[in-house]
Amino acid sequence: MTRSSSIIIFCVLGLVLSLILIAWLTPGGLELQVTLVKEKKPVLVLPLKPGERFTIHYYHSVENAPIWEEHSMDKKGNIYIEEERYEKFGAGMGKMPGVGRMVKKGIYEAIVDMHMPVGDFILRVGSPGVDHTIIWRNKRFNLSATLAHKAVKFSGRPVSMLHKIWRSK
Repeated sequence: MTRSSSIIIFCVLGLVLSLILIAWLTPGGLELQVTLVKEKKPVLVLPLKPGERFTIHYYHSVENAPIWEEHSMDKKGNIYIEEERYEKFGAGMGKMPGVGRMVKKGIYEAIVDMHMPVGDFILRVGSPGVDHTIIWRNKRFNLSATLAHKAVKFSGRPVSMLHKIWRSK
């Protein structure tokens, strides 16, 4: 191998390593991970932008009324509840003093403008019929269909551009 070909190989390797380092250090957005608590196994990983919403929709176990809980994440991956919608006040539903404001949305009551930090949280997935469903970018993931009675943890985190590229493959 000649000296000039060694220099070229060294430069190419340096460029490749530099690009990998830049992609590792460049922010790539956020990830919402839904993980089985007991098994510590991710069952759903969704890319999010700061402030982008995802919804947990289900049917209340006592009143069989639909409920929507809209959440978002900040740029650090902290989860917030932004809005709750339901048909009527029922068991466990209602306004929390000092959090959001009540409005009507069609036939539904809603608490909007909540922006209340909830952090990582655990949800015990209900039976089919309760239909705990995550709605994200017009896609629906019915957790009750496959994970009924299991505990899942919702957590958010920022990811690097390298991680985002790797995850998309």
